[in-house]
Amino acid sequence: MISDIFVITGFGLIAPILAIFIKENITGGTIIAAGLASTLFILVKSCVQLPFSRYVDNHDRKVRWLILGTFIISFVPFIYMFATKISHIYTAQIIQGIGAGLMYPTWLGLWSTHLDKKHESFEWSLYSTCTGLGVATTAAVGAAIASKFGYQYSFALTGFLALLGALVLFGLERKKERESKIKSIHFHRKSKLLQRIH
Repeated sequence: MISDIFVITGFGLIAPILAIFIKENITGGTIIAAGLASTLFILVKSCVQLPFSRYVDNHDRKVRWLILGTFIISFVPFIYMFATKISHIYTAQIIQGIGAGLMYPTWLGLWSTHLDKKHESFEWSLYSTCTGLGVATTAAVGAAIASKFGYQYSFALTGFLALLGALVLFGLERKKERESKIKSIHFHRKSKLLQRIH
């Protein structure tokens, strides 16, 4: 949840201004092109996440895939910083779609399996409230930054927050490694005990 607060809040900085940026600063950029860019992202994400979700359900690498997907997404704002043509925007949307397609199924799997029993509604609501308030705050902030300092600053801040969100996930990876070591120790102790009994 903390990771998503950084990532989703970060992208909230540029969500209201991206279409305007495309129209005003990108060669070949129009409102229709901005709409097509969003469509491209959703199509790529949808095409990636369904087959990938089947794969990740059968392999115990959810945290690593989540980290990879989040890192891929976090580089998209930096592509916007240097974009000059609409093809650059389309490329960024494809990359974001791939990252989201890897990230979303693994996130859903991890979140669902770690919900506390009889607290599911509260924990989903807590997640929705925290990320929603973050986006509500940064939407206005991102527009103000772009208006006063330029789009590049909004994109840089978005990328920085998304990278922070990706780095937070390394804590999950370390926790998973510790848990697997503990399970391994318990397994060997149990095996030795069984050998003594037999």
